Amino acid sequence: MTAQKNSRYGMVIDLDACTGCGACMVACAVENNIPPAPESANERTGITWMRVYKVLNGKSFPDTQAVFVPMMCQQCEHHTPCISVCPQKAVELDEESGIVAQIPVRCLGCRYCMTACPYHARYFNWWDPVWPKGMEQTLNPDVAPRMRGVVEKCNFCHGRLQAAKAKAAAEGRIEIRPEEYQPACSDACPTNAIVFGDLNDEQSEVSRMAHQKDSFRLLETLGSEPKVYFQSERPWVHHIAEQDFASPEKETVHG
Repeated sequence: MTAQKNSRYGMVIDLDACTGCGACMVACAVENNIPPAPESANERTGITWMRVYKVLNGKSFPDTQAVFVPMMCQQCEHHTPCISVCPQKAVELDEESGIVAQIPVRCLGCRYCMTACPYHARYFNWWDPVWPKGMEQTLNPDVAPRMRGVVEKCNFCHGRLQAAKAKAAAEGRIEIRPEEYQPACSDACPTNAIVFGDLNDEQSEVSRMAHQKDSFRLLETLGSEPKVYFQSERPWVHHIAEQDFASPEKETVHG
């Protein structure tokens, strides 16, 4: 039996196809047992592993254009900022999958990783996880809720990866099939704007799209080698890749 090859899971998000509907955000929250925010939560204290930002091109009507940018952990691969600052080794890069894992039981809540993350894609638990009466029966049994006082983030639906591995093992396989592992966001997208897969597989759709001329990565000059790519045919959209648009405002304008 041959050894399992390492993967580099990533995604390409077609910004020209994204409508900003938010289905990916809802699917992510349901899949990963993210509790409803308390009434006192605000832009800084709420939790959403995936957030869709609206960005405008800064021009007046009728030349105004908007793009919706789904933002989650970018799964940095080189000198990963959050890993380099964590004093507890609560963040690890899994060499087998390429996924940046967050380990809540090790986290002491110092939030250094939140400061280091250039994508503002990490969230601190200010409250104990609580669900309305009856809703706790709908929780995903494959994902453990996180406790108050720790940081969390997108992990490409790690529970689904483990389920796919378990299925393959039960069938005597080492490798999992591409269709067996898809994050909730890509499954839920009604316009198929999110393409997920193994970037190491040159025959995969995600690898092909990542190498197209219209694909780019956010803040790529930082050298962290994120595994989330974006795609657009509009030049002004590419321009935002070098700018910090993840502000608390619901809309951000770029000229």
